[in-house]
Amino acid sequence: MTTTKSHISLGDLTFDVAVGGPDDGAPVLLLHGFPHNSASFDGVVGLLHEAGLRTITFDQRGYSPGARPAAVDDYGIDHLVADALGVLDALGVQRCLLVGHDWGGMIGWQLAARHPDRFTGYVAVSTGHASAVANALESGDDQREKSSYIKFFIADGAEGKLLARNAVLLRRTVPREAIPPLQEPGALTAALNWYRATFTGDIADHLATGTVTIPTTMVWSDGDTALGREQAQGSAEFVDADYRFVELAGVDHWVPENAPEALAAAIIERAGG
Repeated sequence: MTTTKSHISLGDLTFDVAVGGPDDGAPVLLLHGFPHNSASFDGVVGLLHEAGLRTITFDQRGYSPGARPAAVDDYGIDHLVADALGVLDALGVQRCLLVGHDWGGMIGWQLAARHPDRFTGYVAVSTGHASAVANALESGDDQREKSSYIKFFIADGAEGKLLARNAVLLRRTVPREAIPPLQEPGALTAALNWYRATFTGDIADHLATGTVTIPTTMVWSDGDTALGREQAQGSAEFVDADYRFVELAGVDHWVPENAPEALAAAIIERAGG
């Protein structure tokens, strides 16, 4: 089974897209998070292909060199949601299973809530429903502490600090293979603009997410230093459909890279109904 890489243009932006697996396989759209591009799913997609699924991955806005607008407002959630739908439309995919990790998870919750007709189910990885995250932030210190890095990310000059000394700060926390693309001119600024567009101004309005009415699996790892248990388990409250909670023991935040077999198993199970 081969993977075909192509470029899809949506307006003035051009996205790097990969489609793989059996031609007649049920399609799965996988959305990556910060700061790794769609290569974060390299260990997952082959397992999905073996299970008969067809995968769609793309480097999202700011991560595709041809889709890197300059303005912070260009990275708002509405744009990110529209990009995912635009890629599916360009590929002629009317319905598919949805998977999202980290920021891709946040966009995935939005897609699942706003466009349930486009998705057979949703597998959220690490990131809970926005309302569950908000509840966790309000109820105690754990999630507030875990989310404290956001203030640094949205501050002026964060790029220079993160890239200083051959990106030593990033190398301490993120997968090493994610770093070279971020060292390209403008790439890290674009990635950080996801945070700046959402976590400034009316944050509650930016993050508002409706109830999800499609079957949903929440995959969370107990070694996650960015997203705690409460926001993950609390997401059940905002799903009015079959809901499954999968906890991965001894796994850090980087689930697609470091636990691809477990994640693939959760996706395959959800694809089976």
